[in-house]
Order: sequence, then structure tokens, then C-alpha cells
Amino acid sequence: MTEWHFYEPANGHRLPHDPLNAIVAPRPIGWISTLSAEGLRNLAPYSFFNVLNYKPPLIGFSSMGWKDSVANAEATGEFVWNLATRPLAEAMNATSAAIEGDEFAAAGIDAAPSRIVAPPRVAASPVAFECVVTQIVRLETRDGRSLDQWLVIGEAVGIHIDASLLDDGIYQTARARPISRGGGPEDYFETTPDTLFRMRRPG
Repeated sequence: MTEWHFYEPANGHRLPHDPLNAIVAPRPIGWISTLSAEGLRNLAPYSFFNVLNYKPPLIGFSSMGWKDSVANAEATGEFVWNLATRPLAEAMNATSAAIEGDEFAAAGIDAAPSRIVAPPRVAASPVAFECVVTQIVRLETRDGRSLDQWLVIGEAVGIHIDASLLDDGIYQTARARPISRGGGPEDYFETTPDTLFRMRRPG
């Protein structure tokens, strides 16, 4: 017989650490670069992130609090998503620090110009999506109470891919060594070729 730990989130989880983000894991990382209205560069990672639609390509990241990435996205209508990889993990982590100023410079990260939008991309990241904001949504509870949680959705209008990640035009996911967020304060996962399995959808 299975023994279940059941809890109602409104009443607390009764565990040493909230298991929610360890269960829904690993989660892709939204490494978001923006510019302020005054032109100050910002770079920050978000673990509530994913692709939301194929055509047009929509991606979204959710911020706990009205942080610079959200404010900049609202002010300029643009952002760039940069793929976080194992070689860039420490640099990505450094950009999670709350600082005043340019996160690119503070973390020693080189920037590269975008083609369509103004915010720069991370030069060493092998994939980047240049995005135009389509929606900024303040999240609510089931009873309509507004949260200090903001979902930013953008349409990818330009996509950069390091050509070494393509085999006969097919993108090789694991070759980029992407990293994802696990649970707790420290857990991350790397996608590697040995974890690959294939399964075709029916129909």
C-alpha cells in the first residue's frame, strides 16, 4: 500500500521545505536580458519560464515581484531570452544577485547586439530569442485576489542558433548542455545525450 503525504497548500505543507518547485522540475530557465528606458542593461534568471505557443512563437517568464526585468519589458516592450548552459551556469547564477547597475558588467558577461530588438543578448549563449512583449499579466488567486506575481509573454521575432547545434537542419537539444532548475536552494540539472529516450506520439 502506498503511504501518501497529502496537504492543502493554504494550510501549509508540513515539510522542511516547500516541495512544489521540486516536484514540477526540472524547469527551463528564463535568462532574460532587457534595457531600461534610460538604456541600462539588465540580465536575470527566472525559473518560472517556458515556451507557450508554436506559431507565432510565444515564451513567458513569471516574476515574483515587480523586478527590473518586468519594469524594463513594460517600458520598452522588448526582451531577449538566452539559453542557460552548463558552461554558463556560474555566470547565470551570478546574475541572480540583487544589485544596482549593469548585471552584464557585474557578472563579467560579454554582450552581443540583437538584430531586431534593442536589448543585447549573452554573447556566449548558443541560442537567443529576441522578443516583443505581447502581454503582461498580474496573476490572481482563485478568489480574485491580486498577487505580486507578473507573467510577461513575448513573441519571438528573431532567433539565433549556433550552427554547430544543427545536424542536417535538426536542432540537437543535448549538445548545447542546457541546464534546468530543480528544487530547493541549490539543485540544477544538465540535459545530456545519455538521458535521451524516444517515443513517438500515437496517430
